Order: sequence, then structure tokens, then C-alpha cells
Amino acid sequence: MSSRMASAATTTPPEIPTPTLLPPLGAATAPMTTSAPAPSARSQRPRSGLGRTARLDIAESLRSRWFAVYTLVFGGIVALLFLFGLTESRVLGFIGLSRLLVTYIQLTMAILPIFVLITTVRSVAGDREAGVFEYLLSLPVSLGAWYWGKFIGRWLVVFLPVAAAMAAAVGIALLRGIDVPWPMFGYYTALLAAMSACFLGFGMLISSIARSTDVAQGAAFLLWLALLLFLDLILLGVMIQGRVAPEVAVGVALINPLQVFRTAALALFDPQLIVLGPAAYVILDHFGAHGFMAFALAYPTLIGLLAAGAGFVVFRRGDLP
Repeated sequence: MSSRMASAATTTPPEIPTPTLLPPLGAATAPMTTSAPAPSARSQRPRSGLGRTARLDIAESLRSRWFAVYTLVFGGIVALLFLFGLTESRVLGFIGLSRLLVTYIQLTMAILPIFVLITTVRSVAGDREAGVFEYLLSLPVSLGAWYWGKFIGRWLVVFLPVAAAMAAAVGIALLRGIDVPWPMFGYYTALLAAMSACFLGFGMLISSIARSTDVAQGAAFLLWLALLLFLDLILLGVMIQGRVAPEVAVGVALINPLQVFRTAALALFDPQLIVLGPAAYVILDHFGAHGFMAFALAYPTLIGLLAAGAGFVVFRRGDLP
């Protein structure tokens, strides 16, 4: 009996297994986290502020009075041209919608630049003068997205009413059974898009440099007046003096985007450019008819983008508030 009790006292008790869920004493414990579902690819993709800024600028333009006047002007031009029976007149052998489109593009070249310049220069300069830059900088939109978003939105607002007026003219012509010159319609539409981009770039540059809307509008009007006067008067004086070669005079004239637009509009229905006189030989020898039509689309668009890019550099490096 005593021997059994002694053997039971000498045997060690069985070990109790420690739970594995609890960490040992003294070890650093990490906070318990709940597993969340992985975000989808759409939620991980950042939303672009470019589209938001463009939509905001379009919405502001649609609410403004200048857009209503702008749309009524170009729509009224087409209505008046049809009302006065311009499609039934014959000029230089052209009749029907071709005659109307030629007249419409000539009127647009005189009205569109000043409309684009006056309305665009208020975009950046108006926000600076209103003191909303501090609020804009607090938004999660980069400066590049804000600037180029305004450029794209304003280009759509400027170009679409002009193109819609031409499309309305085509629709009326189809209803009346008038033949539609589709190549002329397509090229004139592209020419208006290039013209809008060109002067929109000039407007953004002036708006970035000017510190008030009054200064910006004055500079825009002076630019339009200089290009308009340079269209004929200075070139005519240079050629009368006869101190430079005709190639140089024509080359200097083609620096002016308005001169390029007018010559391209003439080249479509007058491939020999008889209206321009001796200057036509210089243009056709260097470009050719189709080459100059391509130049009239590429050059103004490039000038407008370069001007807008220079405006963005000034805008980014300037004193925004």
C-alpha cells in the first residue's frame, strides 16, 4: 500500500496542452483585422478630372447668354440665306447648296474669330478676377486637367453650333431635293473645326496672361483687328512697293491664319485660284491644290495647340490666386 502511494507521488502529472490561438506571454500582439473583399478594377481606376471640367464648362456655357446669341447668329445666317433664295442663284457656275456653303463660310470667317476670342478670354481671367482659384485648387483636380478640360469643353461649345447650322442647311436641301456637295460639306466642316481650335488657343493664351477681363477682351479685339487688317492691306502695300519677292510676300501672308482660311475656302470651288491673281502661281507651285487644302487644316490647328500650350505654361507658373 505504501509502495503504491510512493510510486504515485513520484510519477509526473500529464501535461495540459496550451491553446494555439493565444500567443505566448510577452510577445507582441497584432490587432485583429477582418478580411474585406478586394476592390474591383473599376473602383481602383482614378476618375479623370478632364471630363468633369469639360462637362462643367459646357454646362456653364449653355446657361450663359452669349451661347444663345452665338447659336442664333449662325442659325439665322443659314435661315436668311435660304430665305433670300441663294440656293437658286448662280455665281461662277455654282448653284444650289454649293453657293450657300461658299457664302456661309465667308461670313463665318468674319464672325467666328471675334466670337471665340471675346468669349474664351473670360474663362481663365474671369476665374482669376472672381477669386475662385483658391476653391479650384482645393478640389481633387490637377491644373492640367482643369485647363485642358476647359479647352475641350469650350471647343465643343464653339464648334457644334456652327456645324449644326451647316447640318441644318444640308437637311433643308435634302427636303427640297437639292443636290448636296458632300466633299465640300465635309471639308468646310473640318475647316471650321480647325478655325475654332486656332482662335480658341489664342484666347486661352491671352486669358492666361491677362490679369483682368477688361485687359483680356481688349487684347483679343486688337489681335482680331491686326489679323483682319493684315489680311489684305499690309500685303497689298508690300506688293505695290515691289521691294520683296512675290514668294516672300505670299509666305508672310500665309502666316496669318485668316488668310489661310480664306484661300482654302476659295481653293475648294476654284482650284486654280484665279481670284487671287499672280499669287496663285506661288501657292500652287509650292503646295498644289490638294496640298494647300491639307496645309489649311494642319497649320491653324497646330498654331492653336501651341498657343494653348504656351498659355498652360504661363498659367501653371503664374500666381494662381
